[in-house]
Amino acid sequence: MPAWARKSTVVLLIAVLALAVFGTTTQTWLSVSLDPAQAGAGGDVLDVQGSKAATAVTGLALVALAGGLAASIAGRIARWVITVIIVLAAAGIVAAAATVLADPLAAAQGSIAAATGVSGGQAQVEATAFPFLAVACGILLALAGLLVVPAGRHWKARTKYDVAGRGTAAATAGPVDEIDSWDRLSRGDDPT
Repeated sequence: MPAWARKSTVVLLIAVLALAVFGTTTQTWLSVSLDPAQAGAGGDVLDVQGSKAATAVTGLALVALAGGLAASIAGRIARWVITVIIVLAAAGIVAAAATVLADPLAAAQGSIAAATGVSGGQAQVEATAFPFLAVACGILLALAGLLVVPAGRHWKARTKYDVAGRGTAAATAGPVDEIDSWDRLSRGDDPT
């Protein structure tokens, strides 16, 4: 099996990228220089975290993380579904972070209004490096999500039901334990 296709490598890559995106939301995305008339509310510079500037990014990062962990135990068809979920979550991360970068003042309005009590005010807003980092990690997360399908072909079967042709061998052998007896009953064989 190639090193890039190992289950642990793919799952760890998705988890690290999702946690990196989540980590960016805990940092300052926008630095707001308030109007001097509004600055009396608590200073002239307001830092806006990513979780407040783009609230969807935090949730989408957790969805991608859960998808990556689920891919480690999923079957072939479920891995396709999980891949779609991870790629859509990554696309949402990129779109939300790009929206903040496209109009930082609109993204900071809620925090400005909470700090000053005035909504719709003007301020000088500068984006930090963290929204750019979220976009980059989101793109890499989408690529890592797409890696699940080709890498999954190299992963060993996780249960006896995933192995082709094993059902007939289990039906002819005697039951090993109670679970095998129940499985034979499910197939229509009476183990007694």
